[in-house]
Amino acid sequence: MKLTVVIVSYNVKYYLEQCLDALTKALRDMDAQIYVVDNCSQDLSVPYISSRFPDVRLIQSKDNLGFARANNLAIKESESEYVLLLNPDTVVGERVIAEAVDFMDAHPRAGAVGVKMLKSDGTIAKESRRGVPDPMTSFYKMCGLCACFPRHRRFGHYYLGYLPWDEPARIEIVSGAFFMVRRTALDEVGLLDKDFFMYGEDIDLSFRLCKGGWENWYLPLEILHYKGESTQRTSYRYVHVFYEAMLIFFKKHYSHVSMFWSIPVQTAIYLKAMTVLVHVQLKKLRKFLNLPIKRAKKPVCRLVVAGQYQHLCCEIAVRNGLKVCDWSNDDAHWGEDRDTYVVYDTDSHSYEEILHAFAAHPHPHVKMGIFHPKTNIIMTERGALL
Repeated sequence: MKLTVVIVSYNVKYYLEQCLDALTKALRDMDAQIYVVDNCSQDLSVPYISSRFPDVRLIQSKDNLGFARANNLAIKESESEYVLLLNPDTVVGERVIAEAVDFMDAHPRAGAVGVKMLKSDGTIAKESRRGVPDPMTSFYKMCGLCACFPRHRRFGHYYLGYLPWDEPARIEIVSGAFFMVRRTALDEVGLLDKDFFMYGEDIDLSFRLCKGGWENWYLPLEILHYKGESTQRTSYRYVHVFYEAMLIFFKKHYSHVSMFWSIPVQTAIYLKAMTVLVHVQLKKLRKFLNLPIKRAKKPVCRLVVAGQYQHLCCEIAVRNGLKVCDWSNDDAHWGEDRDTYVVYDTDSHSYEEILHAFAAHPHPHVKMGIFHPKTNIIMTERGALL
């Protein structure tokens, strides 16, 4: 077997369905298998997915094992040459996986590869490539120097902002959203560390690959990553879990500076949590005092779908509070002053074409929508529009 794809899912059945639809097209001519490990979802993900994708090997956990333990379950069952760890809130282009495998075949010292991850507005996610978050690199990020000097080789090392986006490049940290790893490299450095529950395991594995003499690479192959849209990244839980994962990483790999580093990291946790709490309380206070709140313009929806789907897509959009607009020029939507969902159907457009259209015209107010004729669902960063 050439490739095993492992997807860990938790209460995201519609994102997972879209991910698997794109994935099956990308694997059509490959010797590959797909594992989905369900972490005790409560949204009926297991029967929903099993009925629609009977060839997918589904592992149902009775508990939420976290990302590392769940991935390890499937990895241990598989025997393929390569393993791809893939998030359920991703969409891969039809040629992405084949080209990534070809690159691994041509570079025998490549332990892992990552790709160019697009947000739903077509902009590139900085997390597509990262440097090792050693104490100084992390300090530069936390104090704002990384944001001020993103292309500086020292201050901007966290996101490797000095590297080009349109060329393959050696990197240090591969994102767990799309993490293709060589089996022999995994056998040498070990599986994902189960001490990490939700974040940090990709950083740890990437670092161990580098320390083991393997190369990690970034490839300019486009995928969509909703970037944990189901996770409230301004919540106290997210802040706490993320920075706790960083503490685990530092204690494991930089124990000689743990006393130096644990204090500022824990301080960052509490400061960030305090900022979140203040923000939430201010919103509640404004609502209690009935203070005027600036209302955003009502989102609109533009359809780039086949004629037979236009009426149905209009109904779905209106039902979900979107105003449907028409236009004659396909490029007319790349300049909106309000949130706009541009919807493509998967019968008329390949996933690769949809991703390329947004990558070519990134815009903060223009968001990707994908209509699936088989299910009559429009997928957006808001979730499934039914």
